[in-house]
Amino acid sequence: PRLLSQFFFADERVVQVVAEINGLNAELDPQQYLVLLNQLHLSQAHLLAILERIMEECIPTQRHSRDYLVKFPEELLVDNLGNHMLFAAECLLAGTFLDVEEADRAQLRPQARNLLCSLELVRTMLREQSLSQPGSYPEPVRAVLVQFDRLFAEFELSYVSSLVAVKSPEEIYRQQEIIVLFCETVGRALRLGYLTQEMIDGYEPLLMFTIPRLAIISGLLIYPEGPLSLERSPEQMSRVFSPFYNLLKKIRDLLRVLSDEELCLLERSLCAAE
Repeated sequence: PRLLSQFFFADERVVQVVAEINGLNAELDPQQYLVLLNQLHLSQAHLLAILERIMEECIPTQRHSRDYLVKFPEELLVDNLGNHMLFAAECLLAGTFLDVEEADRAQLRPQARNLLCSLELVRTMLREQSLSQPGSYPEPVRAVLVQFDRLFAEFELSYVSSLVAVKSPEEIYRQQEIIVLFCETVGRALRLGYLTQEMIDGYEPLLMFTIPRLAIISGLLIYPEGPLSLERSPEQMSRVFSPFYNLLKKIRDLLRVLSDEELCLLERSLCAAE
């Protein structure tokens, strides 16, 4: 059950697969090469997962901040993101990576080299520790884990930033404004009886349409200084709403001529419509 023992056997598996790949002629047996390559990815992912658990156990208060992950597009936040980072670092050093511009590759290669060297040092020290005292983490082991964690985070941020446009602090703040608007909208709808707590607790599918519709009305009339403020330019709005700037103006102008009774009737209709 010891993590260091688990790490030893996971590392042994990686070494075994690498040895099989090195002893194979890929041109003569491309199918087997692909099989082994997939096994390598799986074994590396398992190794990194155990290493992550070791760091959580060994250096929980010294972990490098991962707050930058909120800047990443949601489709990149997958469980095996760490394994993708390791694969990218290996490809950059091998000169086989084509998805990154040459200027970015030149900046990323030193980071990739430092990361992979740090990983090799971590693997060596953890293997030795697992064979001597598998239940403890002396200071030298902690130090190399802290260094690896930092280098991994720095490479991850730099690499993803070279591939996609990461969110700016302003865009993150605008998204938080939208979250607040939706929360305020739900609270108001509950108070006015448009929605029930049972609908929310039961994940009523209709809410996927109802809440955004009500949020647009709330954002234009009830909270006009929030994320739907039309006093801003389209460039200052969240990318969720900026393409509809002119349409939102027309909706706001129509809403302003409604009486309180008409507005209530409209909102109730939006809650019932599919």
